[in-house]
Amino acid sequence: MSRTIAVIGGDARYLELIRQLQMLSETTIILVGFDHLEQGFTGLKKMDFEDLELNQLDIIILPITGTDLDGNIETVFSDQKIKLTKDWFHQLKDSTTVFTGITNAFLNEVIKDANISLIPLLNRDDVAIYNSIPTAEGAIMMAIEHTDYTIHSSRVIVTGFGRVGQTVANRFGSFGAKVSVSANSIKELARITEMGFTPIPIDQLHEYTDRCDILINTVPALVVNQKAIQKLPSNAIIIDLASQPGGTDFEFAKKRGIQAILTGSLPSIVAPKTAGRILADVIKQILLNEGSVS
Repeated sequence: MSRTIAVIGGDARYLELIRQLQMLSETTIILVGFDHLEQGFTGLKKMDFEDLELNQLDIIILPITGTDLDGNIETVFSDQKIKLTKDWFHQLKDSTTVFTGITNAFLNEVIKDANISLIPLLNRDDVAIYNSIPTAEGAIMMAIEHTDYTIHSSRVIVTGFGRVGQTVANRFGSFGAKVSVSANSIKELARITEMGFTPIPIDQLHEYTDRCDILINTVPALVVNQKAIQKLPSNAIIIDLASQPGGTDFEFAKKRGIQAILTGSLPSIVAPKTAGRILADVIKQILLNEGSVS
């Protein structure tokens, strides 16, 4: 079964994603927003946004960041201004599937109004778990770069025990760090204990930070607050892995002279090739389950 895929915008991860999608049989791939890309992709079409034949598209892949609340798309490899509108989505076929990294109120509304399928990849457990590996490795890299002591024997506190928090705790533990994990639920605290880490109820975090060298936050809410930061040793570092705006009181950390780093998307920074392959593998698997990949 032939299909047409339009990749609209995207960062360095998408270069590997595109390479992987090229392996699909009976597939036409159109690149929009890649006109400044130095490397070429043999057999693929580069096209201006305005020239897309919307009723011919089976699959649309938006950037990891999706759109802003006005429908604008960030293009790393182009100066093109790309804006998606309600009318634009209505010109798509009913059978079109749209992939994005994250979604928002704008995307949810226009997709629902157009009655087409939207798949936010970063909401999926499989993508998040796979991505937790380069995220944890990136946190290790940052800890090494921004401290003058070894991870081995360092006192590390990880806030949050979700998909990223578990991998981060495991990786730092494998380096010989003394790892504590702060979480909310009784179930999570029990699992933290079972895995050999020290459990800390999240509301008691401030009682433990005086014995912390590296504090790693994975919670997208203000948990590393003034009370927690106040007791950190002066040589401690905060690495915040949560999505913008993070879960740290960065202003107070600065006043205290504590280095606090909001990392952004570490998979795209430390391992874009791996991150792109993860996205491509999941997209191919979804299409396979829908019976549209050969």
